[in-house]
Order: sequence, then C-alpha cells, then structure tokens
Amino acid sequence: MKIVRVTRESERAGAYYVRIQAMMRKHQIPLDAEIDSRDGADCHYVLALDDIYPVATCRWFEVREGVAEIGRVVVLPEYRGQHLGRAVVAEAEKWMREAGFRKVEISSRVNVADFYEKMGYRFNENGKAHHDTFECVYMEKVL
Repeated sequence: MKIVRVTRESERAGAYYVRIQAMMRKHQIPLDAEIDSRDGADCHYVLALDDIYPVATCRWFEVREGVAEIGRVVVLPEYRGQHLGRAVVAEAEKWMREAGFRKVEISSRVNVADFYEKMGYRFNENGKAHHDTFECVYMEKVL
C-alpha cells in the first residue's frame, strides 16, 4: 500500500473513483452531490493505492485562517479493516500541520463518529454539522 498526496489529475480521478464506487453506488448519492462545489483546485486529496489501484481517499480544504475541514473519508468495501481510513486521515493531518493549520473540523456521519474519536477528534455541540445526505455531528481536533 502506498499513501500519496494528490498532485496530478490522474490521482484526483482515483480519489473520485473511490468515492463513486463506495458512496454513490451504495447510498444512491447523485454525482453532483458527491463531487460538490468544494472539490477542485482549492481542495487537497490524499489517496491510498494498492499497487496502481486506488482504494481509499479523503479530502481537505481551508475554511478560515488556521482552520481546515477534512471530509469524504472513504475506503472501498473490500479494503476496510486494514486501517486505510486512519492512514489517509493521518497523512491529511500531517499535510495540514505542514501548511500551518492549527485546527481541523469535520461533519462526521453519526455511525462513524467513534472512528474520529479514536483519532483524537472531539464533539463540539456549538458547531454546525453539514446534513446533506447523512445525519452528522460536528467534531474538531487541535493539531
């Protein structure tokens, strides 16, 4: 397995592939909802590759000075249980720290919030979680 910071369009296509396969197909999410206005040039992606095959991803972007948001953490079903979600999130956090961010926010699906808790994220009742497709809770982590 190789974890990469996406720098090429082909790698971004790999990130989108993982999201389309694992989220759109399972949850019947429309393409323009999964690949949304946050995606694109100002968004950063981390991709896990099994040899040449994209198998896990996440994205992150700046929300305000010193604060980034992480999201779209997705692992293909056949690769779950191998800690790839943790690996792509850890690489994104490292990248954020290097870029000078001090805090990370996430709107976590309720059913996976414990994954983020294990990675040091904490619930913040004062924050607003996005609720487009799934029931979500607002979580954050100081880097």
